[in-house]
Amino acid sequence: MIPYGRQDIVQEDVDAVAAVLRSEFLTQGPAVPAFEKSVCEYVGAKYGVAVNSATSALHIACMALGLGPGDVLWTVPITFLASANCARYCGADVDFVDIDRVTRNMSVTALADKFERAARAGRLPKIVMPVHFTGRPCEMEPIRALCRRYGAAVIEDASHAIGARLGDSVIGDCAFSDITVFSFHPVKIVTSAEGGMAMTNDAELARRMQLARSHGMERDPERFTEAPEGNWIYEMQSLGFNYRMTDMQAALGLSQMRRIDAFISARTALAVRYNELLADLPVVRPSPLVGMTSAWHLYVIELDAPGKSRGEVFATLRAEGIGVAVHYIPVHVQPYYRALGFAPGDFPASERYYARALSLPMFPALDSDRLSEVLRGVRKALDLGAGSLAARADGA
Repeated sequence: MIPYGRQDIVQEDVDAVAAVLRSEFLTQGPAVPAFEKSVCEYVGAKYGVAVNSATSALHIACMALGLGPGDVLWTVPITFLASANCARYCGADVDFVDIDRVTRNMSVTALADKFERAARAGRLPKIVMPVHFTGRPCEMEPIRALCRRYGAAVIEDASHAIGARLGDSVIGDCAFSDITVFSFHPVKIVTSAEGGMAMTNDAELARRMQLARSHGMERDPERFTEAPEGNWIYEMQSLGFNYRMTDMQAALGLSQMRRIDAFISARTALAVRYNELLADLPVVRPSPLVGMTSAWHLYVIELDAPGKSRGEVFATLRAEGIGVAVHYIPVHVQPYYRALGFAPGDFPASERYYARALSLPMFPALDSDRLSEVLRGVRKALDLGAGSLAARADGA
């Protein structure tokens, strides 16, 4: 089976993890701050707070911004569950902003309309969370401008987007947000096996997130409420969690960061080939990128073949050994969120996208032979025959 995504592990990665296993520290050692520094330097942010998953990073980002009961967070329906769930962990409400049909990211028009209605109703969000879906940057400048106008903080869910750029801004530099979150899950651009990181340029937000990831424990004597008896003293000043990243994970992530540009280059080249090879098929390809660079975590098509359901195409491709996937089921139609009052039809652009979406394999090691297999499978699933696309998959 050709998977839709897969980690790229080389001997240097194995050696980096092995070195930690032979060291004095398996966790809470020097590898975590080294990894944080590497990501900060790459994206141009002042602070990085590494944790055990991007879900944890989203949670502590919400905590740091003071999200709580009575507040509301807005995100998009086309995202992984964590983008919405992190607000619920804080006891806050969640609402959604529909996507743009072309970019598949948060619609600026829908956001502006929703802000106007929310202002009239006296129910403005505390946080807006745009998601850089597939690695394509959102239109962050107008999103940030709207959020400033209405007093909302911004968390960028960049779980798909480390290595992406928006004009002169590197996603993660927080030029348009208070906090940006990355994922290092195995199928993402860079992996630490599991892990995430929250980036910020605000020292106080960084401190709050550092406390939240480790039980709320304060170790700085200058911040203690009482004079310490000795240097072993720590104070729990707030409720936190055990969200720490291990040194083994950080060592893998640090090793992977040395190859991030090669990963992005390989993914971009693969996206270019897909765009060429799918040009005459009844599918909607990702829209052109203008003034931005995608990290190409996913390559998603939308089926436009009358008489062929997405379910049929999906089943045929899986039977052919092509591990296609669907990203994502709109969050608002999940049973949990339906019980909160959401219903099918609430966000039509997201639902229309979902009904036709299919993620094709996208990872750096996808070579021309396997790309040919994917294209043959797609043509078969669409009842188009072998054609000449597969023969052109090697770049001839």
